[in-house]
Amino acid sequence: MEYKLNICGSCMKKNGCSGLKIKKLNTFDWLCDLSQAQKMTDWVEVQFKNTRKGYYLNSNKIELEKGDLVAVESSPGHDIGEVTLTGALVLKQMKKSNYRFDQQEVRRVYRKARPVDLEKYEEAKAREHDTMLKSRKIAEDLNLNMKIGDVEYQGDGNKAIFYYIADDRVDFRQLIKVLAEAFHVRIEMKQIGARQEAGRIGGVGPCGRELCCSSWMTNFVSVSTSTARYQDLSLNPQKLAGQCAKLKCCLNYETDVYAEAQKDIPSKDIILETRECNYYLFKADIFKRQLTYSTSKEFLANAITIPVERAKQIIALNKRGARVENLSEVIEVEQKREFGDVLTQDGLTRFDRAKKAGKNRNRHRPERPEKTNDLQKQEHSDKPERVEKQDRMVRPERKEKRGQAQVKKPETLIQAEEQKVVRDEANHQSNPNAGHKKNTKNKNRNKNQQNRPHFDKPQKPNSSNNGTPKDEA
Repeated sequence: MEYKLNICGSCMKKNGCSGLKIKKLNTFDWLCDLSQAQKMTDWVEVQFKNTRKGYYLNSNKIELEKGDLVAVESSPGHDIGEVTLTGALVLKQMKKSNYRFDQQEVRRVYRKARPVDLEKYEEAKAREHDTMLKSRKIAEDLNLNMKIGDVEYQGDGNKAIFYYIADDRVDFRQLIKVLAEAFHVRIEMKQIGARQEAGRIGGVGPCGRELCCSSWMTNFVSVSTSTARYQDLSLNPQKLAGQCAKLKCCLNYETDVYAEAQKDIPSKDIILETRECNYYLFKADIFKRQLTYSTSKEFLANAITIPVERAKQIIALNKRGARVENLSEVIEVEQKREFGDVLTQDGLTRFDRAKKAGKNRNRHRPERPEKTNDLQKQEHSDKPERVEKQDRMVRPERKEKRGQAQVKKPETLIQAEEQKVVRDEANHQSNPNAGHKKNTKNKNRNKNQQNRPHFDKPQKPNSSNNGTPKDEA
C-alpha cells in the first residue's frame, strides 16, 4: 500500500523530505531543509524492487531529490531504481549497513531515467509473474527441494534474480542452465527465509494491522517457545504461528517485561502446606500479583486466590516447620504513601505572612471585655497600693556599660582625694587671683588624672599605675 505526498511543508520540495512513498525501509530525512547538509557528499541511496538497496556515487553532479527515478551502473548493463536518501544521512546509513569502500566496488549514477528506460523497465517488470510460475515447474521436474518465491528483472531486462526458500542446501547448477536457455537472460539465485518471503508478499495480522515484516522490520530475530512460556500462553501452533508458518515476531516484544515481573513470584514447584492439605500453584497473574492455588496438580479443585505477599509468608513458615490453618488469612500490607508535592503544601507568600505577623503582633489578639462599674471601682481602690509598691522599689544609680563591672574605690584613695580638696581650698584663700585660680585648677586636674587608678582593667596586686611592681611596705 503506497501513499503519495505532493509537497513537503518544511523544505517545500515537490517530492517531500519525509518520503515520496510511505513504505518499508523508508528513512526520514530530517536534514532536508539544510542546503549545506545536502551538499556534504555525492553518495546517494537507491532502492529497487522488494527490499534491495544500494549506494551509488553521483560523480556527474546531477541534482537529485528523494523520489527521483535514476539509471545506475550494474553488471551487466544498467538498472532502474528510486532515490530514497541524499545528503549527510547517506553516510550514516552506509555505516549502519557496514558498507566497506575498500572491499566493495564503487558504482555510479548514470542519469535520470528517460522515457525509453522506463518503457524497457515496465516490459521487464510485466514478465516477472510468468517467469516465476515457469521456473517453479522446472524446479519440480528436476526434483529439487526448494520453492521459488519471487523473480526480479533488472531495469534493462538483461538479468533476473530468483528468490527461493529451502530448508537444506540445494544444488541448483542444472537449474541455472535450464533457466538461462528458457528465458535468455543472466540468472542469479538468492536464498531467503520464510519471514522475508512473508514480508515481501505482505498481509494483515490478527491484530488488524499490516504485518511488521512487511512494514518496518529489517532484521529478524529468532523466536523460541520459551517466550510463550514466560507469558503463560498455550502452546498452540495455530495461534502462535504467523503467515510464514513460524512463531510470531511480536512474541519477543513483551518477553522482557514478563521476565522482570516474574522474578518476585514463587516458583510452581513450591508447595504450600496447611494443617488440612497441601496446595499447588495452578495460575499466576503477575500484573495483579495474585496466585491461584489448587489441592490437585492435574485439575482445578478447591481453588483459592491469594496475594503474593501472603504466599511468601506461608513459604517462610513452612521452612520453619509451622503450618497455617487456612491460606486466605488476612495479612496486614503496608499501604504505599502517595507522592506529595512539597511546594504545593505552602504558598509562595508564606514568608511574607510571617513578617506581617511580626510587625503587628497585637493584630490578632482577642478583644478585652467591656469594663463594668464594679471593675472600675476595684481598679481605683488598687491604685494607692501600686504607688506604694513603686516607692519601695530602689532605682539603681547607674547601669553597667557594655557588660563592664563597677569597681569600688579603695578607702586609701578616698582619703587622699579629701586631703587634696582641703589643700586646694587653703591655696585658694591665700591666692585669690582668678588667673592663678585657673592654673591651679588645671594642675590639680592633671595631678588627679595621674594619681587616679585605671578602672577599665583590673590591676594586679603589688603593681603601680605604670605596670612596675611597688616596693613592699
